Amino acid sequence: MIIDRDGNITVITQEHPSIKDFVKDIEKSYDKFKNNHLVVKLSSLGKIALEDVVEFLLLSNNHRAEKKSFVLVSEKVDLDKVPVEIVVVPTMQEALDIIEMEDIERDLGI
Repeated sequence: MIIDRDGNITVITQEHPSIKDFVKDIEKSYDKFKNNHLVVKLSSLGKIALEDVVEFLLLSNNHRAEKKSFVLVSEKVDLDKVPVEIVVVPTMQEALDIIEMEDIERDLGI
């Protein structure tokens, strides 16, 4: 797991071949970046199944409940099948755009 910080955004890059192990690693280290917006890059994997995306659902819901953004980045996910409760985008720029939009919505109380 590679962790990069840029201001109030933490980018976590996946290195493990197992999504379940990756999610467990994020949960173990969560206190280090719980106050930041999180972007999780899954670009090192091949095709990502819906079940793999759902592994992040609890983590995403908990993080978003704390008024922080949680975005998965992968161009290998069928976006039409992703639950609306989790944000998945194909590029890093789109992840940053989502965070910016969600910040504006939070500021406006939406």
